[in-house]
Amino acid sequence: MLKQIRPALSVLAFMTLITGVAYPLAVTGVAQLAFPDQANGSLVLDGKGAVRGSALLAQNFEGVEWFQPRPSAAAFATVSSGASNLAPSNPALAERIGKDAQRLFDEGQGPVPMQLVTTSASGLDPHLSPAAARFQIGRIANARGIPSDNLERLIAAHVERPLVGPAVVNVLALNLALADNRPSAQPE
Repeated sequence: MLKQIRPALSVLAFMTLITGVAYPLAVTGVAQLAFPDQANGSLVLDGKGAVRGSALLAQNFEGVEWFQPRPSAAAFATVSSGASNLAPSNPALAERIGKDAQRLFDEGQGPVPMQLVTTSASGLDPHLSPAAARFQIGRIANARGIPSDNLERLIAAHVERPLVGPAVVNVLALNLALADNRPSAQPE
């Protein structure tokens, strides 16, 4: 019996070292050398070098003076990320979307973009379409007392054109740039 257990334990220990230690260390090392930004979470730094978030995850911004990301069914928590799983025919979903659309509606601006009232599949999508970002210009310009043209240029400077898919704007990067450009009389 010991003749069978000893080789089994040896193979178990060897495979644990290979698959549980050596392989993860090798993959981490290659990732750190080849893709250090992505391997470390695609962190976004502010002007002072402090980590403000990840370019891959949306986060909530409180207040009318900020660009708002898509709503999150998980309150922007990465642990419980996901969609609400409410069917399109569910009255609770229709009610939430209706309330959000009423809250965001501004006379003379046209209909509220769907991205601003519907969640993404993960609930953590950090991007908006440029049109959804532009929809928010009037509110932010009024709240900050800055010209709409400045916000339009800021959005244009932050439009990303991926290899596949439509142009997008990262809301965190946009808000950090907005914070850097705010009038000095307003607190941070």
